Amino acid sequence: MFYVDKENYTEIDEKKSRFISYLMPISSFENRLNELREEYKKANHHVWAFRRLNQYDQVEEGSSDDGEPAGTSGPPTLKVLQGNSLINTAVITVRFFGGTKLGTGGLVRAYSESVKQVIQNATPKAYVKLQQQTLSLPFKSISHAEYLCDQIGIEIIHKDFGADGATFQIEGIEEKISMLLEQLNLR
Repeated sequence: MFYVDKENYTEIDEKKSRFISYLMPISSFENRLNELREEYKKANHHVWAFRRLNQYDQVEEGSSDDGEPAGTSGPPTLKVLQGNSLINTAVITVRFFGGTKLGTGGLVRAYSESVKQVIQNATPKAYVKLQQQTLSLPFKSISHAEYLCDQIGIEIIHKDFGADGATFQIEGIEEKISMLLEQLNLR
């Protein structure tokens, strides 16, 4: 599985209709959809699709034709995301009608092609499941723990200091967290 960590866009023309596709992390989807609707008020359609993992590691998916004939834009967009094994990713395609009707097959091809191109222009990253853990550390171990987190590739999400030391909220892949715990003698 793959995901994107920054927004990319591409634009294609099909029989004078303009299709602008934006590929983005799922975290920015809802805000970006509202922004694009505001930015492109004269656009005829704002078609979208997304795939994300929920807290149970199940894939949730959704799509919208946004006024296009049923099944001609949202579902084909979603199929392209599925075919590229993208998760935690969304795509929004803004369409300006060019005066020539494309027909159902033409719409499917145009939306699919626009999304394929934006994915080709992006740099998808391999998805790795991250875990979070809380560490309680005495003062003497704090700087060593910070150093090890940096060297191993574990993110410190939050630090909370108290009278006896600090509590770190960390995030990383399971193997790296295990390595950190061993090096800190917390296993």
